[in-house]
Amino acid sequence: MTGPNTAVNATLYDNLNFNFIRDIAPIAGVMRVPLVMEVNPSVPARTVPEFIAYARANPGRINMASAGNGTAVHVSGELFKVMTGVDMVHVPYRGTPLAMTDLFAGQVHVIFDNMPGSIAYIRGGKLRPLAVTTATRSDLLPDVPALSDFVPGYEASAWYGVGAPRDTPTAIIERLNREIYGALANPTLQARLVDLGGTTLPGAPADLRKLIADETEKWARVVKFSGAKPD
Repeated sequence: MTGPNTAVNATLYDNLNFNFIRDIAPIAGVMRVPLVMEVNPSVPARTVPEFIAYARANPGRINMASAGNGTAVHVSGELFKVMTGVDMVHVPYRGTPLAMTDLFAGQVHVIFDNMPGSIAYIRGGKLRPLAVTTATRSDLLPDVPALSDFVPGYEASAWYGVGAPRDTPTAIIERLNREIYGALANPTLQARLVDLGGTTLPGAPADLRKLIADETEKWARVVKFSGAKPD
């Protein structure tokens, strides 16, 4: 199973003993899940434009939490910084639960978190969602706009796919692709993905290969901008 961390790690780590794009045989995409840009309710911003204005008026005083250096939660926030020019202080934690504890307490102010981990806190009023990070709105939070409505071209998501070693025979890859998409068509499984805020990622192995390549290139620019190093 592969996802955004494999794309980020290609640049985050200097001396990997493998090249993921070269060494993986993509089989099938599985799902894509939005992240949510959300703030502690004490933050005086109810929209993304208000948040950008607030951050620009308080450079270096906004703490942005993440689940650790190089995680999707981290680089999604760094992409926001790249595209808006705001100055926020990255505060990495060892996992999302610790970050959430400080977010609830107001020690940090904003996080770009995976939707499944945040939806209950949003619905309970503990966090204020400003935007989802996918190109379109999520059915789970239909009233929350897409971040790209305010920052054109912004897109970040947690995505998952299945791969095998690069020398896996084509016939096996094609068979697995068919079986995986057959399973994803199951109504019970589709309903579970919807509960998580996810959508399926249908397509041929070549589609997953392109996604991996595009994500690796995109996050390479962000990692270099941020200067992120492994924990």
